[in-house]
Amino acid sequence: MTRHQFDTLPSFEGIASEKWEHHHGKDTLPMWVADMDFPAPPAVLHALEARIKRGVLGYTTISPQYKEAVAGWMSRRHGWTIDPSWLRFCPGVVVSLSVIIRACTSPGDGIVIQPPVYPPFHAVVEDNGRELVLNPLLRREDGTYGVNFAELEQQLSDEKVKMLILCHPHNPVGRVWSREELKRIAELCVRHNVLVVSDEIHADLVHEGSFIPFASLSEEAAARSLVCTSPSKTFNIAGMNSSNIIIPDAKLRAAVTAELKRISVGSISALGHDAVIAAYEQSEQWIDEALVYIRGNMEHIVSELSRHAPEIRTVLPEGTYLLWLDCRGLGMDDRDLYRFFMDKALLQLSPGSAFGAGGSGFMRLNAACTRGTAEEAARRIVSALRELRG
Repeated sequence: MTRHQFDTLPSFEGIASEKWEHHHGKDTLPMWVADMDFPAPPAVLHALEARIKRGVLGYTTISPQYKEAVAGWMSRRHGWTIDPSWLRFCPGVVVSLSVIIRACTSPGDGIVIQPPVYPPFHAVVEDNGRELVLNPLLRREDGTYGVNFAELEQQLSDEKVKMLILCHPHNPVGRVWSREELKRIAELCVRHNVLVVSDEIHADLVHEGSFIPFASLSEEAAARSLVCTSPSKTFNIAGMNSSNIIIPDAKLRAAVTAELKRISVGSISALGHDAVIAAYEQSEQWIDEALVYIRGNMEHIVSELSRHAPEIRTVLPEGTYLLWLDCRGLGMDDRDLYRFFMDKALLQLSPGSAFGAGGSGFMRLNAACTRGTAEEAARRIVSALRELRG
């Protein structure tokens, strides 16, 4: 992969792209839905082409090669040795969360989430008849975030609370939780007999330090962990609808397996099967190069805003390709803030209010785009602010 290939925006016309065909106005840049503006890795495309040429697109099982590809990636990329038998396929991480909640908790049980956080976290808890327990992250003066451990311990000590859904790395604030933070969370959950569902869909998108899978911390952590993973964000193949739940504990694995069977989930598509194998076995260099490129986009946007739009504060994330823009300095309510970016800057971003407590006054910007798009986005924000001031 060359930088030129990342610099070239593919055509999204006529393919029902959620990001590009469901935005407002042809002159608006869509920088909201969390997928990349890059073609999938060449190895993935070649694998799909090969399967199409064979002409066989029938029912497909989760093969040993598929499981070994996932396990091999976890070992090489994150130093976590898993047994392939721990894997359970699911068509998406949000579906996985719902399945896990139904399999491992009961109606009325409390489930902790840490807002501002990915909006479906709220929905999967409440839509399944469980009680939402909010443990808002603490925002520091430098713009980074930390866990409110004092409140978290109090919440986990409530016998009604049975589960914590951890966003790791965190969407939208970009934290990659440190070993010390993860160990402290694990200790609290072990002490209070609380399960941990770790959404690690952004695990491969780390810019600073290393990513530590939650279940790799200790045997005690693994025994109460259900880890949700997917190649969708890493390799820009969300349309393949392929994700995996890694469950070291046999009883938890049996419970999830039974729930998957109950709702008739478990069959992978033929194309998704081959795409996942090609992604994990042949596309590591591609994501390494993409991360360098995306980091350049984020550095440019942060630099331009710092120099020319100080009313909007942001910091470079440790992980993900998402920038969390603190727009409270503009003095707008959430509706006016969204309209400012849509109507004045001609940018469609994700409103921070959708992420729950602590999200009001923020906007989320997806920087996994061409360099030209990143530069144009920064220019539009600066220009719109100049007009606002004028």
